[in-house]
Amino acid sequence: MKQTFPPIGPDFTGDKLDTRIILHEALMICELVYEGLYFHTSGDANAFFDRVEERLAETGEPLWFFLVNSTDYRIDGDAWFAFTKRGTDMKEYHAMGLAHYDMSDFNITHVAKTRGTDQHDPTNFTSRDDAVAYLKSLPSKRRERIFRSPNYQKPEIVKRVHFDRAQQICEIDLHGISFEHSRDVNDIFNWIEELIRQTRQPWWVLWNYNDTRIQSAAWVQYDARARQFRETCALGAVRFAVGSETETDIRLRHESRGTRPNIRNTRDEALTRLAEMQAEAAQSA
Repeated sequence: MKQTFPPIGPDFTGDKLDTRIILHEALMICELVYEGLYFHTSGDANAFFDRVEERLAETGEPLWFFLVNSTDYRIDGDAWFAFTKRGTDMKEYHAMGLAHYDMSDFNITHVAKTRGTDQHDPTNFTSRDDAVAYLKSLPSKRRERIFRSPNYQKPEIVKRVHFDRAQQICEIDLHGISFEHSRDVNDIFNWIEELIRQTRQPWWVLWNYNDTRIQSAAWVQYDARARQFRETCALGAVRFAVGSETETDIRLRHESRGTRPNIRNTRDEALTRLAEMQAEAAQSA
């Protein structure tokens, strides 16, 4: 059955999104302009956050203060889950602090009414200048050297990678692995890619995701390394036994790219799908 993807509106193309993602490097602020933007589908939300992550990756600096212009923007129900999930992941990995401002009469009234009460949101402002001043008062974490203790060792991961040269399949067993942070992601992908480079050829890849967890702090780096892996090491890939939460995250990130995540319930089903992909590739060669 042909897979369909949520449509992506014209306001969520690269050039238009770039005008809404403004990097103030001297202030260490990433400004996101939602003003007047309408997120109709999960495709819109994923396209937006994909581009934010790409722009931040281009700087080589993961940590930023976020300044959000939330004046008069709307999110349909179909986009809400993707918008909140991707936003949470972004803040978990990138944010040193966040402030949003809304210049609408409604928000001005709301801020005035809640000031001094337990409903007051100290990150909600009615002017851009006030929001910027708040972010400038926060301490930067960029100079802090964060050492991530490794959770895995190379021999443990190496024994999880198996090559079937007759079928040209590389089977990678991530059963029980929990990617807690970017260090875990980079360590594991580095070791897997090193093994594949030694074979001097790309492979059809079978991933075992049984009880695999990708925590919020690891998702941005995991997504970047997985995309790089697909481009440099894999002829195609299928995952099986993916838990519901991880599957949801994977599918969200594939939606805006119009690609199939190729997720199956069992190893046998995944092997069948790989055989189909190999046959499709042979026919088009």
